[in-house]
Amino acid sequence: MSQSPMVEVQRYPFSQEALSELRDNAFAAGSWPLVYVLSDDKHRRAYIGETTDTLTRMSTHLKHNEKQLLTAVHLITSEYFNKSATLDVESLLIKYMAADGKYSLLNGNLGLADHNYYQRDALYNEVFREVWNRLIAKGVASRTLEHLDNSDVFKYSPYKSLSFDQRQGLLTIMHELLNPGVKNIVVEGGAGTGKSILAIFLFKLLLSENHQIDLRDFSEDEVEIQSLLTKLKIAKPKPKMALVVPMTSFRTTLKKAFKHVSGLSPSMVISPSELAKEHYDIVLVDESHRLRKRKNLGAYFGGFDKTCATLGLDKHTCSEVDWVRQQSDKAIFFYDQGQSIKPSDADTDVFLRLKAAEDSVTHALLSQFRVKAGQPYVEFVDNLLNGRAEEGKVFKAKNYEFNVFESLSDMVNVIKAKETHVGLSRLIAGYSWPWISKKDSAAYDIVVGDVQLRWNSTNTDWINKEGAHNEVGCIHTTQGYDLNYAGIIFGEEIRFDKETQSIVIDKANYRDRTGGQGIKDPMELKQYIINIYRTIMLRGIRGTFVYACDENLREYLKQHIPLYASQLDNPKAPNIVELKPYVNAVPLFDLQVAAGDFSDTQSADHKDWVAVPEGVRVREGMFACQVIGESMNRVIPNGALCLFRSDSGGSRNGKTVLVESTDSIDADSGSRYTVKVYESFKNEDEYGWHHTRIQLKPNSHDESFQTLELNEDDALRYRVVGEFICLID
Repeated sequence: MSQSPMVEVQRYPFSQEALSELRDNAFAAGSWPLVYVLSDDKHRRAYIGETTDTLTRMSTHLKHNEKQLLTAVHLITSEYFNKSATLDVESLLIKYMAADGKYSLLNGNLGLADHNYYQRDALYNEVFREVWNRLIAKGVASRTLEHLDNSDVFKYSPYKSLSFDQRQGLLTIMHELLNPGVKNIVVEGGAGTGKSILAIFLFKLLLSENHQIDLRDFSEDEVEIQSLLTKLKIAKPKPKMALVVPMTSFRTTLKKAFKHVSGLSPSMVISPSELAKEHYDIVLVDESHRLRKRKNLGAYFGGFDKTCATLGLDKHTCSEVDWVRQQSDKAIFFYDQGQSIKPSDADTDVFLRLKAAEDSVTHALLSQFRVKAGQPYVEFVDNLLNGRAEEGKVFKAKNYEFNVFESLSDMVNVIKAKETHVGLSRLIAGYSWPWISKKDSAAYDIVVGDVQLRWNSTNTDWINKEGAHNEVGCIHTTQGYDLNYAGIIFGEEIRFDKETQSIVIDKANYRDRTGGQGIKDPMELKQYIINIYRTIMLRGIRGTFVYACDENLREYLKQHIPLYASQLDNPKAPNIVELKPYVNAVPLFDLQVAAGDFSDTQSADHKDWVAVPEGVRVREGMFACQVIGESMNRVIPNGALCLFRSDSGGSRNGKTVLVESTDSIDADSGSRYTVKVYESFKNEDEYGWHHTRIQLKPNSHDESFQTLELNEDDALRYRVVGEFICLID
């Protein structure tokens, strides 16, 4: 017995004339909770919402200045939906579609806090995955959830729920923006406490039009923030704002994040020197610990001096912090003293004076939510690098992979394996090798034993560069970014002294010219380098691996970090899973030789079986086959193994289906079977509903593929065999 789909996605024209078509949808007419996507492919704009009164909501949208210009509506319906579920699906869709980038979203900020509800994890994660697959099949979405989870555009989207800590920070900032006696707000927090997310959420919130703001009343915080926002809109309806990001690479990444958000623009993300161009109502500074002073600036000396002259400031005594203060009515600094990593960074004293000023307030973010090992890991790293680790105590976390390696080769191989498995896994090293591959691309920069590696081949957005997992990043190309796994190489500039039982620095092997030049106090240089390693050890969300070139340092790390056990040292039996028909496996058929009657394919003694993807609920009536051709390559790559469920009738509109032809061969697949998106058009007369025509549509990047149009007579020669569920890896 075949299983009915968990989710339906149906497309309708979005116009006053087409509203009558929505009445034919049982979910829309019956006041069921559902989610919808309004879109316009020409202008690449979209709006996502949820409702229990579809017809009224659509009528309202058709009167809205922006939304009435949209041309299509996709109704997402499910018998599993309730109000909590549709709110959750709506929120997730906004986050993922904003990152997908196909459309610029008209939505404003959503609820500040995630809310829980019955079977959210047990059932609705699977429901949302099916929603997303349906939208890919519809062409409304294009990239996989796994890809988007690893993208910086998703990580730094303004459509994010905030932690309790971040919500308190948001409240503090909004109160002080309304306080005429406060000019500077300093938000302090260590790596991974969500400073960038809070900055971007606030930026979007303050720039949204009143009709775009869509906060959910799940807690008292939302009510208070809505009230504060109303007051801010009255005081300054359209504030002139900028987000200052000192580091070039991270600035490029955040510009990408702003590109596909309605109301935001990449031009709003600026460098410190661009502040000289105009005065702002509000300036937010992310990574403000990287604002600079006039020291070790290299080629930037000229630009720094020119900006100081433009602003009428003394270049010898000011810093970029002063630029921000002078060019804004209100300045918000997101700051972490522990991430100041070179002498050109503004002095700690500058921020101490800023925080102590009468017109300044400070708020602390404490919760760690980048690293899955949490705040205990952050505190451990700090103690480890500063010689305060408890003797004989090894740090372990159940949900975090943390190992020290005896062999750099092993660590490189593990990072490459993690990249293949989950992506976003990178090697990062201390700056103790010269960058010779910059001029000679065939040369290797880092040579340790038989391991040969090169530094990052680009300074801009290196994390997302293809092939980056084969290179080694440094602090300058990774600060501010999230990774799944980080492999940290402690270089030859950092060692461990057994006599003093402390970490020491070998300045001769520190190759960052602007990072060590002019420093006379060895303890000052040591603190910068300790800050570098502390910062890069807090990049990995799922795990951190470390290797030290200095043998004594490696021995010290082994006292406190679990030692990696290679597969050779600790062999394990291969993970062989027994295939059980219709438990974890389905029959596999060759469409080149399939005999046309799939009703006989449900026998448990079938010759070939294939395992289904983990998490898929197996039912009789499911089967797998390899799909050949490029006509569906937006969703199904040529040669991909696909999972289908037997066709059970009912509405197939918008679904990807496997169709058998009784008298022709499909030119793309070379067999009597073809996979296409199914659309039917019906009329009702005295005898009931009947097809007027059916379309079998390709979904391909190659526009030469044509839609197959079938009239009632043609349709008799085609039979829908199955409905596409998902790809089988």
